[in-house]
Amino acid sequence: MKFALSPEHQDFGASIRKLFESGSTTAAVRAWSSGDPAPGRTLIEQLAAAGAFGLTITEEFGGLDAEPLDQVVAFVEIGRAAAPGPLAESAAAVPALLQTLAGTDPEPARRWLPGISEGTVSATVAFTGRGGRAIAVDADRVDLVLVADGDRIGTGRVVGESVRSVDPARRLFTVESDELLAEGPHAAEAVAAAFDAGALANAAQLLGAGKALLDASTDYVKQRKQFGRPIGEFQAVKQKLADVLIGLDLAEPLLYRAALTTATTNRARDTSAAAVACADAAYRAARAALQVHGAIGYTAEYDLSLWLTRVTALRTAWGTPDLHRGRIAEALRAAPAADPAGALT
Repeated sequence: MKFALSPEHQDFGASIRKLFESGSTTAAVRAWSSGDPAPGRTLIEQLAAAGAFGLTITEEFGGLDAEPLDQVVAFVEIGRAAAPGPLAESAAAVPALLQTLAGTDPEPARRWLPGISEGTVSATVAFTGRGGRAIAVDADRVDLVLVADGDRIGTGRVVGESVRSVDPARRLFTVESDELLAEGPHAAEAVAAAFDAGALANAAQLLGAGKALLDASTDYVKQRKQFGRPIGEFQAVKQKLADVLIGLDLAEPLLYRAALTTATTNRARDTSAAAVACADAAYRAARAALQVHGAIGYTAEYDLSLWLTRVTALRTAWGTPDLHRGRIAEALRAAPAADPAGALT
């Protein structure tokens, strides 16, 4: 099967990218980091107006009832722009959780999903093992905090000071559940669906960030000179950026496949495959960007730092590479002997 975007998907991605091309995105990221969320919220409102928050929400709950692939396309561009805020949580994970939960209790979905789709309700979610510490992104700036604790789902509240992240634009808070929404097997199913939806959106952001870093590096090596020549003419630099391009190109179809199998038994395996490939490709892009930019790449004042710190943080934000490789291995061991590759269904 060929994993390529349709012209419609390409046009949608271009429209989201154009939204970020005003030049105000980097300023919004820096403002978000310094305690001023207003410019970031303006961006979020524009994303909501473009439909990015209602893509996977059904029409019953005020959404567009689009495909997961549409959301992946949007999040690649969100990652390319390094847009601030709990976007994977609000647009992907929380809708997946509430809609799965609606199979037994539609009230929470009716209560919050229309607002999320419109951009008037922001949300975040914390995942934890039973009794473990729950950390949520931007929990002090959202309207809804959910805590997913194994087979228990509840609303949450902030109980401590912010936890330092390598990415200043990711403000982490310890939260605890204060109102139980659901408990039992169906809640566990909703938690699993939400985690995979968030991990897939996070993988898309990483791929987009990797693409942005490659573009920035390519532009820079054409301008920076050593020995009277642009450093992009040196074979070692060409080879390093070629390796980055290959990694991104190999990760992209895995991301699309995962978007196409969210409704199958291969969801967890394919999501983890995309998560590993996109994280590795983005991390390689970040390392290469830092090397070719030289000393200026280390400075926080230079915009490259926004993508470097974002990639570093997102690489483990939705599960470590070891966790995802373990899920892939478990799925392969459980695959039927007649279909060892787990064919797309």
